Amino acid sequence: MSSRTAAAPAAVPHSRTEDAVAIGVGVTLISVGVAFLASAGLLTGGMAGLAFVLHYATGIGFGKLFFALNLPFYWLALRKLGLEFTLKTFAAVALLSVLSELQAQLLQISQFQPLYAALTGGLIMGMGFLVLFRHRCSLGGVGILALYLQDRHGWRAGKVQMAVDCCIVLLALATVEPMRVLWSVAGAVALNLVLAMNHRPGRYMGTPC
Repeated sequence: MSSRTAAAPAAVPHSRTEDAVAIGVGVTLISVGVAFLASAGLLTGGMAGLAFVLHYATGIGFGKLFFALNLPFYWLALRKLGLEFTLKTFAAVALLSVLSELQAQLLQISQFQPLYAALTGGLIMGMGFLVLFRHRCSLGGVGILALYLQDRHGWRAGKVQMAVDCCIVLLALATVEPMRVLWSVAGAVALNLVLAMNHRPGRYMGTPC
């Protein structure tokens, strides 16, 4: 039998241990990216971006704000994406909130060039999100709302996400200088570039259990 006609290997489900390790790895990477952005006074999109805006405006810790902002979305996640996804997402959000609060003790950065922080932080966060997505997990928030509105009202999830991110960027201009907002956009592009190149159907054989 030729290689062209050979059947594709069956996808092997992730074990629960693999899921737990992946959540730890993915969230740790994302927390490092968040630390890079915070050290340069930058932000990103989604609930993390809104948490950054509120953090810069109020001084409340990013982790506390990020955890609180995600609370209303778990009901939607449970209804639309199931209990397993919701539990994984809650665990990931809680872990990121804790790590973000501990970053001052775990990772100390004395100086960071903003554009480098934006690009490097975006790439690291993109790799972290890639790990989470491949284990059917997310960091909640806007992504869940976008999927809900797409199912309920037919609104394109990508457009909803983009509209919310644009609003967050505009809101950021009230507390963050325009050049830093521009660098933050560059970081968001780097993050999404990682996902666009690597998170495609058919390129990954593993499936969630």
